Amino acid sequence: MTDDTSTTADVLSGWEWARAEDWQPPTELDTGIPHTARMYDYYLGGKDNFEADRKAAEAAIAAYPALPLLARTNREFLGRAVQFAAGRGIRQFVDIGTGIPAVGSTSEVAQRAAPDARVVYIDNDPIVATHARALLSGHPAGHTSVIEADLREPGAILEHPALRGAVDLGKPVALMLVAVLHFIRDEDGAERIVRTLRDALAPGSVLILSHGSPDFASRESAAEGARIYRSASAPLVLRPRAAVEPFFGDFEFVGPGLVQLPLWRPVAGHVPTADLPAGWQDVSAYAGVAFKN
Repeated sequence: MTDDTSTTADVLSGWEWARAEDWQPPTELDTGIPHTARMYDYYLGGKDNFEADRKAAEAAIAAYPALPLLARTNREFLGRAVQFAAGRGIRQFVDIGTGIPAVGSTSEVAQRAAPDARVVYIDNDPIVATHARALLSGHPAGHTSVIEADLREPGAILEHPALRGAVDLGKPVALMLVAVLHFIRDEDGAERIVRTLRDALAPGSVLILSHGSPDFASRESAAEGARIYRSASAPLVLRPRAAVEPFFGDFEFVGPGLVQLPLWRPVAGHVPTADLPAGWQDVSAYAGVAFKN
């Protein structure tokens, strides 16, 4: 990131703009600081957000009008991917960076497909954790858990007693990193973080991942989006396809592979353009699902 006087060319040069060296995480969560999870809730039409979140979200939408569509198609991808994993027999789901739960949440989809599915939500925002715990009243005891933890500390997540008590890492798990890695800087070890989590998974596990990208947006929109998120709870690190694919390591992609977000199995694995939402071409994000052999 750069300061407000920087040019678009300065911001985008060599993708260094995405690394946000000058961004520092807030020392404590504050409703006066725009939070990425609450901004996402606003894009989805939710009400669990504050004035600072709404102002930042509206500024981001002004720079990139397809943001609400991106949020909706990302939520739809989550649902399709969870249903796919459940259909392949997976009964353990670890959703990191879950955001504020909404209709079509991981637990809703997974436990509708397989009532015995266990879901663990992990987020570093106490407000998110509070909302997620509110869902527990409608779920079978012990089948849905919430952990307050930070993706930037994968070792702590893997050793967390609540995670160990909820899932068996010796059996297949669906690891969900949906629209969260673009809030992790390269210098915070984004690839190391994902590799640590991948390595802890048993064969037969699946990685479900989506990630914002500049590949389908104008340079100006990408730069302005990065600038706006500089004042939020996490920086925006849009990555090109070549930088997203390595997050999957040696996992084997299922068809159609790593693709533009709306194109991941929109209708029973087919891609009929007529069934895609208007403006889908402007959704600047990738999505993929891959298995560990």
